[in-house]
Amino acid sequence: MHRLLSTSCCRLAIAGLALASLLVIASAARAAEIEGVAFAESYRAGSVTMPLYGMGLAKFLRTIKVYVAALYLGAGTKVERVLDDVPKRLELAYFRQIDAQDIVRAAEKNLSDNVPQNQIDQLRPRIDRLHRLYENVKPGDRYTLTYLPGVGTELAFNGQRKGVVEGVDFAAAYFAIWLGPDPINLPLKEGLLGEH
Repeated sequence: MHRLLSTSCCRLAIAGLALASLLVIASAARAAEIEGVAFAESYRAGSVTMPLYGMGLAKFLRTIKVYVAALYLGAGTKVERVLDDVPKRLELAYFRQIDAQDIVRAAEKNLSDNVPQNQIDQLRPRIDRLHRLYENVKPGDRYTLTYLPGVGTELAFNGQRKGVVEGVDFAAAYFAIWLGPDPINLPLKEGLLGEH
């Protein structure tokens, strides 16, 4: 009897694994695509599901493709609340090799374009902590920033978690690089927010 139950459990587990594989394949088949780069239609972090909201292309000098990005927002989040205390995820897929120092330089400039200096001064230790986590990128690499209320902003590189920085104030400031009033790339922001 015990052996029969054990065999039945093994069969169920194998069937379950096969079904899970099919679901992963089906999910990948439903991915959205921009410039030949695929992004999942939704992302799950813990108990929070974030559907894909928009995608965009970042260019340098209007002709050089640098990266594509996808924005995920907690279900039901209104776009005007994107920098509020709501779940969000930004995924960037690169076309070019970029040094970590250049990523940090661009981030610093765009923070100063979107966030008052006194606020940057208050956030400085956390900004520096995140900036120390960046690595050089090459074509095909991906960075993600995922913010969850009460948890913080996680930076991941090619799916590997690099670190988490606490605070809704930090998340609002850092996501403003792409989504603030003076973003790093306006057409990219418009694509992420579904404005074109």
